[in-house]
Amino acid sequence: MQKIIKHHTLDTFFQPILNLKSGETIGYEILNRPGKTTLFTNTETFYDFVGQTNQVFLFECFCRNLALKRFIDRNKENVLETSPLIFINIHPHVLLDSNYHSGETRRLLSELRIDPKQVVFELTEKSAVTDFELFEKVLSNYRSQGFRIAVDDVGSGYNSLKTLIYLKPEFIKLDRSLIQNIDKNREQQQLVKLIIEYAKQSSSQMIAEGIERIEELAFISEQGVDLGQGYALGKPKEEVKPGRIPEYSQSRNLSVS
Repeated sequence: MQKIIKHHTLDTFFQPILNLKSGETIGYEILNRPGKTTLFTNTETFYDFVGQTNQVFLFECFCRNLALKRFIDRNKENVLETSPLIFINIHPHVLLDSNYHSGETRRLLSELRIDPKQVVFELTEKSAVTDFELFEKVLSNYRSQGFRIAVDDVGSGYNSLKTLIYLKPEFIKLDRSLIQNIDKNREQQQLVKLIIEYAKQSSSQMIAEGIERIEELAFISEQGVDLGQGYALGKPKEEVKPGRIPEYSQSRNLSVS
């Protein structure tokens, strides 16, 4: 981890998030990925390890700063007409750390000329929040500065509903396990419809993750899901590139254009 911080040996990718009605790319999730090693064969095992160390705060700050700087550096051509949203993964414990001062984030954003309203802190549901009342107060502080909150991996664990109720995120990201083959699975459909109804009542926007098939895209679009992310819309790339919605007919005679 110290070598990665010293030499910046993380690869940074940008995956587009699209408005499923207009086809507009409204933002990007920034993904920092380490190289494969014998100890860590994939990104998830690496970050699971990071979360178990006493270096979470230091490494998360490094990743956050690297992500923002590389986004500006690789978006010099301003591929989007409007200011895109920037989704940054962050461990919930980091926001609660007394060393984490939001003023530092604001200073970096000011240097990079990024409006805090563009930044969405993406909290993984897999990293459980335990003290919801304290966390709610902390998030209120960030929101007062313009930052927004997304809860990731919703539907992947037991903590989802409580997390949504207490944290009231601006964005709810449906876990890819709920989206995969949803057009064929009635149980998945019923659960997703319940979450969609909750999102409407709480004024949260839904983001369906892991869309890889046009049939999945067709189903969630028909259910009124606002936003989408996945290989069918745009793969993570080292350049900042807008995504694209493949064409499909309303009669489900689907085809990629």
